[in-house]
This record gives sequence, C-alpha cells and structure tokens, in this order.
Amino acid sequence: MIEIENLSKHYDGRAVVDDVTLAVADGEIAAIVGTSGSGKTTLLRMINRLVEPTSGTVRIDGRDILDQPPYQLRRQIGYAIQGHGLFPHHDVARNIATVPRLLGWDKAKIAARVDELLTLFQLEPEAYRHRMPHELSGGQKQRVGVARALAAGPAVLLMDEPFGALDPIIRAKAQEDLLDIQRRLGTTIVLVTHDMDEAIKLGNKIAVMSDGKVRQYAAPEEIIAAPADDFVLAMLGSGDRAFRLLSLKTAGQAVGPGPADGKPITAAASLREAYAEMLWSRREALPVERDGAIVGRVTRAACEAEATRP
Repeated sequence: MIEIENLSKHYDGRAVVDDVTLAVADGEIAAIVGTSGSGKTTLLRMINRLVEPTSGTVRIDGRDILDQPPYQLRRQIGYAIQGHGLFPHHDVARNIATVPRLLGWDKAKIAARVDELLTLFQLEPEAYRHRMPHELSGGQKQRVGVARALAAGPAVLLMDEPFGALDPIIRAKAQEDLLDIQRRLGTTIVLVTHDMDEAIKLGNKIAVMSDGKVRQYAAPEEIIAAPADDFVLAMLGSGDRAFRLLSLKTAGQAVGPGPADGKPITAAASLREAYAEMLWSRREALPVERDGAIVGRVTRAACEAEATRP
C-alpha cells in the first residue's frame, strides 16, 4: 500500500502540491488526472523522491520513503514515462535489463527475465531482444519502456503520461495491455494523465487535481455520479456523464438471455461501444460473442439502465 499524508511541495513560497492525503491499496491502479500545472507530475515524482517533499509523509508498505537513500528506493519502484525514455545506444535486452544489472543479478537470470517480459508484452524474444530502439514502432517502444520498469519485479509502478505520445489506435491497445499485465502481476500502479477517459478506463480510483490540491479522490463511478465541485464536473464534461458510466462495464457483464440478429459484439467491448453500435445499426439488441461462441445478447434497455445516475 502507498500512503500519502499531508504531502506538500513549495517552490519560491508557492505550493505546487498542497497538503495532499490519499492511499493506494495493493494491486490497485490510482489515476491522477488534471490540467497542465495542476501538480500531478510533481506529486508522482515525490513518491520515488525524484522531487523531495517540502513537508508530509509517503509510506510504501508501512515504511517511510525517507528511511533509505533515494537510489535504493528507486530501484524498488518501476518508473515509465511518456515517450518511453529508452537508451538509444542500447538494444532492447540491455534496456530492459537496466535495473537488474544495477542490482547485481547474474547474466542467466537477467536473460531469462528479459525473455519472460518480451513474451508477456507479445514481442518475440528471438526477433526483438537485439533490436535497437530506432528499429521499433512507437507502440513497441512504449511496451519495452514498461517492460524495463517492471524488470526487477517492483511492487509499485509509477507512470507519467505513458501513452500520451501514441496515436489513438495504438494507445487503446497499450491501455488494454497494461490492464491485462497488471491483472496478471498484481502490481500497484500510480498513473498520471491529463485525459479523463484514460483515467476512467484504467483507474480503480481517480484523484482529480487542480492548483496543487486533490479536489476529489474516489472510484470512477462516484466521480461520474457525484462530482465534488464544478472543476471535477468540468473535467468530466457534463454532457458525457451517461456515456462515461457506460464505459465502466462490458457487454459480457450485462449479457442476458435471448436472440439478437446481425453482427455480434465481443464480450470485452464496453457498453458504450455496444450502445453506439445499436444506435448506428438501428437495433434493439446485439448478440454477444465470447471465445467464438454466442453467449447471449445485450439490449438497448440494459445499456440505458446502466447509463442512469445511481
């Protein structure tokens, strides 16, 4: 667990982060969202002491982060940034192995870990371990950057706008990859983004920041249904709230019995996608497909019920 208590950072007498208190449970993703200058990146960087707090406390698994040298702390915390940050003159394997090498792992253990992570990120080890960063696509570079952050098996992963430089299609795939890998590894993640849709998709909880303060810290459903103030509402976009609620549940979670005609939708698709397809195709229900088999249907009425304020 990450516990942040009364954390502040001042520059020239101005509070960039102002008395922030929040906790991130083990195995959860906390998304920090806000506009430019809101303090979200500074807050993130205080967790691994890339920025030293002016006041307040950060504890990881009950231990104050000030109780050990910063370099030791950072070797225990994964860190992934926008644009991947790969070393351009090192191949993929050496990039991923950066922290294990600093920790003194032997060559066989490092090689096995590199291949394990490449496989996990759907990058064939034989084809990718010796490629240079300039030989990779944007999405591949980002996957390697996250693999490097996870190489030493950290319990905590910090991510600063990790998908901001990717195009929309690759970005959506990268987000799905992160959720899948986080479910498998159980890593606790704190992720900074300026995109509320990304925060809703990825976060078990969302911290909305403005002027160095956390305006609201809650589950996505609560943020959408009961925004704490006008700033949080503005970040949501008042006209999109019903559709944001639909994005929180999949067609598979709302599937019911009965027939439906036409092209099916996958069980993993969001209800927002299902509802849009029903509107576009003028259907009242869609067949739902899981692993190649039709498992039921999702109806327009079910979607509308989910889009109603709790």
